[in-house]
Amino acid sequence: MDLASRYKGVVGLVFGDNPSSNEDSYIQRLLDRISNGTLPDDRRNAIVELQSVVAESNAAQLAFGASGFPVIVGILKDQRDDVEMVRGALETLLGALTPIDHARAQKTEAHAALMNSDLLSREAENITLLLSLLEEEDFYVRYYTLQILTALLMNSQNRLQEAILSTPRGITRLMDMLMDREVIRNEALLLLTHLTREAEEIQKIVVFEGAFEKIFSIIKEEGGSDGDVVVQDCLELLNNLLRSSSSNQILLRETMGFEPIISVLKLRGITYKFTQQKTVNLLSALETINMLIMGGADTDPGKDSNKLANRTVLVQKKLLDYLLMLGVESQWAPVAVRCMTFKCIGDLVDGHPKNRDILASKVLGEDRQVEPALNSILRIILQTSSIQEFVAADYVFKTFCEKNREGQTMLTSTLIPQPHPTTRDPLEDDVNISFGSMLLRGICSGETDGDLETCCRAASILSHVLKDNIQCKEKALKIVLESHVPSMGTPETLFQRIVRYLAVASSMKSKDKSSTLGKSYIQQIILKLLVTWTVDCPAAVQCFLDSRHHLTYLLELVANPAATVCTRGLASILLGECVIYNKSNENGKDAFSVVDAVSQKMGLTTYFSKFEEMQSSFLFSSSEAPREGHKPLTRTATPSEAEIEDADAAKAMDKGNEDHPMLISLFDPSFTGLVKSLEGKIRERIVDVYSRPKSEVAVVPADLEQRSGENEKAYINRLKAFIEKQCSEIQNLLARNAALAEDLASSGRNEESQGSVQRSSTVMEKVQMESIRRELQEASQRLETVKAEKAKLESEASDYKNMAAKLESDLKGLSDAYNSLEQANYHLEKEVKSLKGGEDPMEFPDIEAIKEEVRKEAQKESEDELNDLLVCLGQEESKVEKLTAKLEELGVDVDKLLEDIGDESEAQGESDEDDDDH
Repeated sequence: MDLASRYKGVVGLVFGDNPSSNEDSYIQRLLDRISNGTLPDDRRNAIVELQSVVAESNAAQLAFGASGFPVIVGILKDQRDDVEMVRGALETLLGALTPIDHARAQKTEAHAALMNSDLLSREAENITLLLSLLEEEDFYVRYYTLQILTALLMNSQNRLQEAILSTPRGITRLMDMLMDREVIRNEALLLLTHLTREAEEIQKIVVFEGAFEKIFSIIKEEGGSDGDVVVQDCLELLNNLLRSSSSNQILLRETMGFEPIISVLKLRGITYKFTQQKTVNLLSALETINMLIMGGADTDPGKDSNKLANRTVLVQKKLLDYLLMLGVESQWAPVAVRCMTFKCIGDLVDGHPKNRDILASKVLGEDRQVEPALNSILRIILQTSSIQEFVAADYVFKTFCEKNREGQTMLTSTLIPQPHPTTRDPLEDDVNISFGSMLLRGICSGETDGDLETCCRAASILSHVLKDNIQCKEKALKIVLESHVPSMGTPETLFQRIVRYLAVASSMKSKDKSSTLGKSYIQQIILKLLVTWTVDCPAAVQCFLDSRHHLTYLLELVANPAATVCTRGLASILLGECVIYNKSNENGKDAFSVVDAVSQKMGLTTYFSKFEEMQSSFLFSSSEAPREGHKPLTRTATPSEAEIEDADAAKAMDKGNEDHPMLISLFDPSFTGLVKSLEGKIRERIVDVYSRPKSEVAVVPADLEQRSGENEKAYINRLKAFIEKQCSEIQNLLARNAALAEDLASSGRNEESQGSVQRSSTVMEKVQMESIRRELQEASQRLETVKAEKAKLESEASDYKNMAAKLESDLKGLSDAYNSLEQANYHLEKEVKSLKGGEDPMEFPDIEAIKEEVRKEAQKESEDELNDLLVCLGQEESKVEKLTAKLEELGVDVDKLLEDIGDESEAQGESDEDDDDH
């Protein structure tokens, strides 16, 4: 079935068997004149009329698609010499593939442009034919061909990508168009931009064809960031090539380097003139920089090493200077540009110690008006009117302080309170003020104007400075702040001042109910600071509990139904930290007192329910889910500056979030993970506190030892009695704390089931049995230890008894042998005496003397023989050493030779033994 017959079937399905006769017949007459006409001018006029009709009518597009493609394709194949006909054919094709304005088209009409694109792109030969037209000399032929390919790509992207890949030199021809005249170059650039989206194979070929050099050449020619939309197209094409490819990033780094893209960020001319197009160009360039900083796709195995190399090279090429100029020193830069700049700075120093040190050493300003870059960024955080800019700049300090103990210590060392300023603005541009003094002044600024906005921003920065650094936390606890009016207040510590501001924020919120969100994030940010500060810091817990009012207020905040879910949850976490990090034994300030206060105020079930509510809230659930990256900037989807700034807020509002959307960025996965881990520790610690209350019976170690004179049976019976006594005491404790244990065990379950008497009884019995089982197990373990020691002693005693019996038997045998020898000696002596008594003593020589003389002579002879043997042996060894040295000089392996001689000796020995046997 040919192309025309297939298309007729589609038209028939849409319009029935008899489509609009006017358009159909008119289009058919024009096609007949084009294909069968004899006069060239008539054929050219017909194709001009056909082009006009197709461009204006959706029905004409459908009618043309039914039978017009073979005619037009035939012209492109066979009539290349007639340039006007080829132009007309291409313009007609372009009109057939371009959608009609939907405001004029009827809603019931089929989308003819999509259908025409689908049919034309089904035949790969058509795409090959169009690509071959790019080599024609006529300007309009090349121009219309690029527009047709772009229209096909918009409607049938995958099919066109496959067709271009299968065409020899297809990508090469498109890349050649980048060096053509400006209009054609721009069309080719737009086509390549669409073509390289999510097409890895095409991306590789485009890079191989020298895309980087051509892109940066066009950007430079167009004027960098001050250029028009062509610069945006170039940067979009560049981003397509770098977004998910570490190899392309490495190629760019090792060939052209990063200087061309960094130079796009350089501000030229009047720095305060930022048009909409310049803003978009800068955002696109910053997006490219951010891609290089991130190192490629998450699934790329070489991402980490490439990321480290990219960050190092970017800083070496002075990227930080350009970013600080654009984000900090350019006061007229749009907020969206400054926010993206701060994100790049934060990512640049994240996990890179050397880049952190470089950022800490940067100073901004001129002449005497210079200050550290970190001070300038902090000043922006405290003074900006844009929440988005505050969040972006806060990210810089988050990444700078993350696992950077030296940097945290350096910033903490500047926390020195300064006298209250006399000017109206406590944060005026005093470049001589230190980082810490500016931060403390920002925290205390709420005392003067009653607005805690600046205070909460400073609290967010302080939470980064103190995070996971116990030395910095303890140093900050020693900071004492004077009252704004010394005669009306006493000095208080920084920690106590922040707790007081938390209460002030609650009262301000209750008074101002005009707005839905307002500044509801102030309490959450202050609570985040207190939670971070208190982690692993018993001194902070002690400072918090030094004032009874602090605990009372915190209990009220947890139970306050008007507070947001996040506020109640964080307050519950802070209460729990007062339990798990509490080292005090003072009555009223110890862990048991805190838990008891929570139980009396709201009950443990209600208290633990705050955790579940917070974990299911939008803030915490969204932080656990993977963050969606911002949508790439394109020519077809370029948002306005206001839309860029309000995108995140609108997204959060659509999901019905009762907390401020700004908190989504501040409550990052590391903080929500910390809160989740603290929740588990709090539950375990409260269980431990109630299982070991103050009145528990102390076990005296001496009671577990066996008394002198006590036999084993009596000892075991006494241990059993001791265990029974403990079980009885446990029963009494469980009876007294039954309600508390029931609350604890039922935490995390639905509150509706709390009224069930049967379930409550079952839960209480289960808790009692579990507690008794645990205590019995501990006592049993102690009893088993005693039994093991007893068995060990019995085993040792048995070993000693066996040893004593063996020694006794050996001693008896030795005694019998000695007695036998004594008797034999006695008989011999008796015989000798009798012999001596019967004969002349001179006839019997002294036998003992003779034996001694013989023994000495034998010993002397043995020594002489031994000396002779040693002398011979020494001589032989000397000969062997000389022979060995000689053989080694001749290159003979002496060890191998000795092994062979040994083997022959053993074989000869075995042969001799066989002969002897025979």
